Amino acid sequence: MTYGDNQQEAAVNSPAPDPRPRRGFWFGLVVALVKPFMLVFTKPDFRGRENMPRTGGVVFVTNHISHFDPFVLGFYIWECRRIPRLLGKASLFKLPIAGRIITAAGQIPVYRESAQAADAFRDAVAAVERGECVGVYPEGTITRDPDLWPMTGKTGAARIALMTGCPVIPIANWGAQEVFQSYGNKLRVRLLPRKTMLVKAGPPVDLDAFRGREITNELLHEATEVIMKTVAAGLGELRGETPPKELFDLRKSKDEENG
Repeated sequence: MTYGDNQQEAAVNSPAPDPRPRRGFWFGLVVALVKPFMLVFTKPDFRGRENMPRTGGVVFVTNHISHFDPFVLGFYIWECRRIPRLLGKASLFKLPIAGRIITAAGQIPVYRESAQAADAFRDAVAAVERGECVGVYPEGTITRDPDLWPMTGKTGAARIALMTGCPVIPIANWGAQEVFQSYGNKLRVRLLPRKTMLVKAGPPVDLDAFRGREITNELLHEATEVIMKTVAAGLGELRGETPPKELFDLRKSKDEENG
């Protein structure tokens, strides 16, 4: 469904076909803060919500273009009538007030390159097995592709899916970079005029060729490549452009810069 200036209030207030999940106090607080902000300062154009399963464990994967897009994705998943459990950098969870809120709201910290690095994976698997909706940024960071296409991905989402048997829902988003340009020569936040947030979920990624096999690094990388190319194709549809045949490889780019 698209939220336009004339449709916004009716779309948000219209009777819902499915009940909303119980959100609890802390996630309810997040919704109370974020949703009005998003409706005031952005124009959500949300598509493909029928592709998000209403119940059961699921992993959704998305491209990362801005520090602002977690708010966009969280809002989108809530409008899919699910509670998102996003994996995020551990440093965010240490912030004085926001850190306590997102921790209590059930979000999952990622401790990079530390003894706790496996905790996020363990917590994500446990959440999926409880029937929750877990969000993963496979790129691990905001894209460094010059044209903001998705980069190659890390294998966590594929591993969770193949271990639990849950579906992987690819989500493409575009527009958050117009609100918060996170990298480049000019870092800026620009809320007005209101920017359109394009988000679209596709059907589950077809991972049947990888299920029921021994989970090796090679298998995970192959599955992750399928996942990321599916996300890139969805972003191409939103942008009306053709994604690159080869996705930007951040590690290879750093190696080349270092000689």
